[in-house]
Amino acid sequence: MSEDDRTRAMRSPGDGRPLPPRPGDGPRSGGAPAHRVPPGVPNAPTHKLPAYSDEQPPPPPPPPPKSGKVYGRERAGNSPVKPFRSAGESAPKEPREPRGPRGPRGPRMRGKTVLKIIAGVVALLLVAAVGLFFWIDSRLAGIDGVLDEYEGRPADTPGTNWLLVGSDSRKGLSAADRKKLATGRAVGQRTDSMMLLHISDNGDKPTLVSLPRDSAVTIPGRGRDKLNAAYASGGPKLLVRTVETVTGLHVDNYMEIGFAGFVDIVDAVGGVEINVRADVDDPKAGLKLKKGKQVLNGAQALGYVRTRKGGALPDFERTKRQRQFLGAVVKKAASPGVLINPFTSIPLAMSATDAVEVDSSTGAFDMLSLGLAMGDSPVTTVVPFGGNEVVAGGGAAVKWDRVKALALFDALKADKPVPKDVVDAG
Repeated sequence: MSEDDRTRAMRSPGDGRPLPPRPGDGPRSGGAPAHRVPPGVPNAPTHKLPAYSDEQPPPPPPPPPKSGKVYGRERAGNSPVKPFRSAGESAPKEPREPRGPRGPRGPRMRGKTVLKIIAGVVALLLVAAVGLFFWIDSRLAGIDGVLDEYEGRPADTPGTNWLLVGSDSRKGLSAADRKKLATGRAVGQRTDSMMLLHISDNGDKPTLVSLPRDSAVTIPGRGRDKLNAAYASGGPKLLVRTVETVTGLHVDNYMEIGFAGFVDIVDAVGGVEINVRADVDDPKAGLKLKKGKQVLNGAQALGYVRTRKGGALPDFERTKRQRQFLGAVVKKAASPGVLINPFTSIPLAMSATDAVEVDSSTGAFDMLSLGLAMGDSPVTTVVPFGGNEVVAGGGAAVKWDRVKALALFDALKADKPVPKDVVDAG
């Protein structure tokens, strides 16, 4: 080794003294001459040494942003490459990307399953409702000839007119029942209450009109008598003809219920709440009630609509109670709590179809229309009356106010609202 080489090996670039040139070194373009370590020198580096300079070179610029994929995912332009981690070193968790629809147990599939179940239940209810409808229709007892045509019968008028009759029939009542209900032992069959229900075609409220049973009317073929005498002598057919004659209205449907049926229907719906306007104590009707709201069972309800106690005009007050109770019992029967519950709806349907009799043309659909009308809070009134009239068949009878009565029936005949003064009078 030459002295220059030894000198070079012992000196470092940082001592400030220049190194002697080696043979063969020459200037290179763009910088200081490169130095080489001769072969044979131990631990000689194989790479080129940087050019010597008293001043340190500036730090290299940061690498440009890289794009591409990092661990199989696209990397944002300025996102650094994840550092390498040795085995066993856990990487920090990253938020998971939203997943797509799950398999059969996913939310969408569960939603579809619920919808299918609901659709199945609805279909089952519809089938049951249709079956119940036809079952009720088959059980309705029709009376033939009630609405037969006759000479001079009023023409069909707008809307639908029902004649609703509560008879004093004891049919179906045992001796113990008659004693308990205080119905007496009267033979034959008479009308205990009569009402006209007009269902409008133009969307107006239905109108329920009481016809006092002691009204003085002209009965076809029998002259002047009380209205209930028409039923007693000629049954439902003569009663319908009498009502059509004195009102000028065409009766479209007829329904009748006796004492036993009335009690059964009230008990089937679990009783009916009534606001009793005054204390009632009537041994003849088997009734003793206190003033105020209370739930009446079948026996109490029957006594409530039959009693003549209370008020200056007992028969007038009686018709008010009958309309009040009829509306309450129909509204209770049509309530969701009764109709949806099979333990109440089925007994109600059986009691109602056993209790009522209708004309032969009236079916289950007509009964449904009747129930909806009564549940629509109809306008209620009574035929205006004033004074008495002596009739040949039964002494003193109630005389109608002819002017106001005609105004009432003409309004119903034209399918118009009843005059307010007539409603207030009733």
